[in-house]
Amino acid sequence: MSTQRVAYVCADPGIPVFGTKGASVHIQELVRAWRRRGADVEVYAVRRGSEVPADLADLPVHEVRVGGKDLDPAERERAQRAAAAQLSELVLAARPDVLHERYSLFSTVLATVSAAHACTTVLEVNAPLVDEQRDHRVLVDEAGAESALAAQVAAADVVACVSEQVAGWVRSRTPRPGGADVRVTPNGVNTDRIRPVTPDPSGDPVVVFVGTLKPWHGVEDLLAAAALAQVPWRLRIVGDGPQRSVVERLVARHQLEVELLGAVAPEQVPQALEGAAVAVAPYPASADHYFSPLKVYEYGAAGLPVVASAIGQIPDVVVDGATGVLVPPSDPAALAAALDALVTDPARARRLGAAARRRMETLHSWDSVLGRSLPAPLGASA
Repeated sequence: MSTQRVAYVCADPGIPVFGTKGASVHIQELVRAWRRRGADVEVYAVRRGSEVPADLADLPVHEVRVGGKDLDPAERERAQRAAAAQLSELVLAARPDVLHERYSLFSTVLATVSAAHACTTVLEVNAPLVDEQRDHRVLVDEAGAESALAAQVAAADVVACVSEQVAGWVRSRTPRPGGADVRVTPNGVNTDRIRPVTPDPSGDPVVVFVGTLKPWHGVEDLLAAAALAQVPWRLRIVGDGPQRSVVERLVARHQLEVELLGAVAPEQVPQALEGAAVAVAPYPASADHYFSPLKVYEYGAAGLPVVASAIGQIPDVVVDGATGVLVPPSDPAALAAALDALVTDPARARRLGAAARRRMETLHSWDSVLGRSLPAPLGASA
C-alpha cells in the first residue's frame, strides 16, 4: 500500500505553524499524529513561524505571505483571499490523497481543490471566526466570509469542530441537503511529551497557570484568589500577553509571591509544569466559552489535579471530585477555597492527578483526536 500524501492547510495569518500559541501546538500535534499513521505530510500556510521543534525540522512548509501590517482591513481581507488562492494552486499541483484544512476567514482552499481533484477532505473548525472578527476586531466583508464558510463545509467529507458550541455554530450557518458530517472532536494532548511531574517539597506548594495573559483567561481572578488564600502556596504563571502589566501591578498591590516565567515554547511546557502540586484554569463567566482549552489537557497529562471554572467544555474534561475540582466562574473566593483545600491535602491532590493522567491517556491522545476527525475507513485505521 502506497504512503498516504496529506496536505495540511492553515490560511490564518494569526497562526504561525511554528509558534508557541495553542493554535500552533494544535497544528504541530496533528501533523505528528498524521506522521504516526505513516502519512507523508506537507503544510501549506500563510505564516511559517520560527519556533521549529527538532522533530519537525524536516517538515515541508509552503508559505504564501498575506502582507504587511500596514494594510487596512479591506485590503487585508483581499490579501487573505489572494493568499488562499495561491495556496489552492500549490495544493492542486501536489495532488494529495487527503486535504486537511484548519478553517480560516475567506479561505476556500478545500472547496477549490476538491472541485478539481478527488481527495478526502477534512475541515477543522476551532472557533466561530466570523463572529469573533465582527465583534472583537474589524470585518468588512461579512457576506464574503459567510459564503466562504458555506463553500468549505459543503465540500468537506468531515467537519471536525472543537466543541459542541462550535458545531452548533457551523450547523446554524451552513445547512445543506442531507446535512454535513459535523462532528465534535475536542483537543488532545501529547502524553509522551508531557509526563507526570513531581511536586517540589522544598517550600510552599506551587499552583501553576499556563496561558496567554488575556482577559478571557481569568488571570485577574486567579490573583484575587491568591490574595484571599488562607494557607500558603506559591503561584507560577507561565505565559505572556497584553495583560502582563496588569498582572504585575496586581502582584505588587497584593504583595504576592508569584513566579512570572513569561511565554515558553511548547516543548518547554513540561519543564514549566515540573514541581507544581496543583494546576488552575480560572476562566471568567462568559456566554460564548466555545473553545477546548489545551492547558487543561496538558495539566492532566502532567498528573496534576486541576481547579477549573465550570464553564463551556471544561466539565467534560475535568471530572469534579475525580480528576479535579470545578468552581463557579468569576468567583475568586471559591477559587481560593478550592486551591487551599487541595494544597493542604497532598494525598488527595496526588490521587486526583493520577486519575487525570489516566483519563488523558485513555480518551484524549492526539491520535484519537485525528481518528475521530476522519471519515471511514480512514478513521478506523491506526
